[in-house]
Parts: sequence; C-alpha cells; structure tokens
Amino acid sequence: MATEVKVPALGESITSGIIAAWNVKDGDYVLKDQILYELETDKITSEGLAEEAGVITLSAAEGDEVEIGAVIATIDETAAAPEAGETPAEPTEKEEEPSATEKAEPSQKSDAISPAVRRIAEEEKIDPATVSGTGKDGRVTKGDMLKASPVSRLSAEEPKKAEPAPAKPASKPVPSGERTTRKRMTPLRAKIAERLVSAQQEAAMLTTFNEADMSAIKALRAQYQDAFVKKHGVKLGFMSLFVKAVVNALKEVPGINAQIDGQDVVQNHFYDIGIAVSTPKGLMVPVVRNCDQLSLAEIEQAIIAYAGKARDGKITIDDLQGGVFTITNGGIFGSMLSTPILNAPQSGILGMHTIQDRPVAVKGQVEIRPMMYLAVSYDHRIVDGKEAVTFLVKVKQALEDPARLLLGV
Repeated sequence: MATEVKVPALGESITSGIIAAWNVKDGDYVLKDQILYELETDKITSEGLAEEAGVITLSAAEGDEVEIGAVIATIDETAAAPEAGETPAEPTEKEEEPSATEKAEPSQKSDAISPAVRRIAEEEKIDPATVSGTGKDGRVTKGDMLKASPVSRLSAEEPKKAEPAPAKPASKPVPSGERTTRKRMTPLRAKIAERLVSAQQEAAMLTTFNEADMSAIKALRAQYQDAFVKKHGVKLGFMSLFVKAVVNALKEVPGINAQIDGQDVVQNHFYDIGIAVSTPKGLMVPVVRNCDQLSLAEIEQAIIAYAGKARDGKITIDDLQGGVFTITNGGIFGSMLSTPILNAPQSGILGMHTIQDRPVAVKGQVEIRPMMYLAVSYDHRIVDGKEAVTFLVKVKQALEDPARLLLGV
C-alpha cells in the first residue's frame, strides 16, 4: 500500500509554493512524523511530515513550484524497515609516501644541527655535511655556515643584490558563466517586493523625524534589569518600551490607528502591533496582540517567541495578520536614519535607529547624551501632518520620561 504525500492547504490566499529543500533522498526509509521537506510560499515556510513509515519515492525536485494538493511523493508502507547493523568500516587510507626530505637521510643527526644552521642550510642550499665544523665534537656552527655561504664572499660595502621578483603571470579571464549566478526569486521575496512597491505606489507616503534622549530609558533598564530578569526570565529590552510608547501615542492620536478600505476609513479600537523581524529568507512582521493589555514582560516574551519562530521558519499565517501599526528597528544593524516603508494597509510605521552619544543643549549647558533618531512614515491620504508630528512627539515624551507610560499621560 502506498501513501501519497500531498502539499497541504496553508491558507485561503496561498495557492502554491516552492519546495525549498528535501530532507530525505529518493528510496530512503522514513519514519512516521519525520520531516520530509520544506515548502516556501509567499507568506511562510512550512515543513511537511510523513503520515506513515515506509520507503519514499520522490516525484518533485527541489526548486519545483507545486500547487496546493499536488502529490510530490509516495510512501510504500509495505517495505520492510532496514535491519539495525554496524556501519561498514571506512576503507583504510594508504599511508602517505614520505616526502623527499624525509627519504633523504641527513648527514648529521637532527639534534646535532642547531635551528640557525638548519635555516642557513635551507636558504643557501648548503649541506652541513660538506662544511668543516669548528664547534664542540666537530659540530657545524652558524659561523661555519656563514663562511661557506656565498654571502660571506661579498664585501660589506657591496651588499648582495636582490634577485628580481619573477613577473606575475597575467590573470586569466574569468569565464562569463562564473561572473554571475542566476536563481529564481523565492515566493516570499517576490511577495515582499510586490508589497513594498505597492505601498509606495498606492499610498501618499510621507516621513517625519524627531530625536529622543534615551538617558532615562537606559537608567531605568540599568536599575531594574537584574530584578526584571530574576522575576520574569527575560531581559527588559528597548522594544517593549517602544511598544508601550506607541500604544500610548495611538490612544492620544487615534487617526493613525486607522486605515483606508476602498472609499471607507476603518477606525481600529485595538492595539495589535507588528514587530519587523529580519530572517535569512526575508523580512517578516509577526503581530503582538492586545499590547495595551500586556505587561512589559509579556511583550518581551511574545517578541522573543515570534522572532524565534520567524527565524526557524515556523511562523504561521495567523502570526502575520491583523496588525494596526508596525515598529522596525534598523538600529540593530547600525542604521542612523532611514525612511521606513508602510506595511499596507496600515497607516503608520515607526523606525528606530542606533543610539549614539551626541552633544545636546540641556538647560543652557552642552551635555553628552545617548540620542536616537526616530522616524514615522504615514499615509498622508488619511493622516495629516499635525497628527503625525503629534504622534511622534508623544512617543518621544514617553521615552524620555517613562513615568508617562505608568500614568498614561
């Protein structure tokens, strides 16, 4: 009896995918629930498991685009499992032939030749056996070797001329086929490209900037970090504080917590915040739900869990849908300033950047403070400049005075 391995349904909007990798070979004996392949779609990467044990026959190759429901392999359940046995021993490698220097018997024992003598012998191609030794027991000394060396016959006033270095051979032209490589764009990368271009073409996107003094946030983390970790098992990061600052600002400026749907404006009354995560396969934005109801520790735990799932390719469609606002942190890569692109259909996205010590004026005095540039891109069709600037100022105030987050002001 043979069991068909079919591409499972992964979501209403997903109709096909590309087999990114087979974890088994044609003819292998597989176990039930063993991971067989990785399927990459325009939204997620999923793993396919064996429903039964048996010998597998592959009918699709890596890189093939397959439709949902397509049969990509069969498993012969009647095939017997291989018997456990010892792995065949590797053939014994032939002993390496001794090198020419090893074959040649030295004229003197190695322990009778000093390192200096050996070095001169190698450089000047002089056999110590042909040199009369003046050392103890007739050993050849460094002075004996120098006297026998052609260098010693040159006067001190006429140093040995350096031999001209051999001309470097002309570099061989690289075959045209090796100068570039071509591979098909993955569905995920293609979808990211499509969405980014669409966001720029469809929205009236504008970016406003500000900067925040991170002294208070850094002092808060330094003071309570150990106690926070001890109680919650996670570190107090910047991201959870930014999430809370964004939620606070969205409540103050609800116009940014809205989106356009055709001719309608949809006002959101919940606070599901997307956190941009860079993965080897592209940018993903998992959504942390109900951030207004979560503590800082719960937000940190959710971010860590989602980031791990995204990087391991275990993110699901539900994890990526439904966000009302996005935060992206280019600062972890050293970005000082950028203009983030909207994550449609959302109307706003906040860009964090690297923290740098800079001189700033504080009460008439110049002080060195840890400063971060902030950028919020927004859809000018629905968000006015006044709202965007007010929103960013609210975020700045919450970061510079974290007590505002506790008091909700």
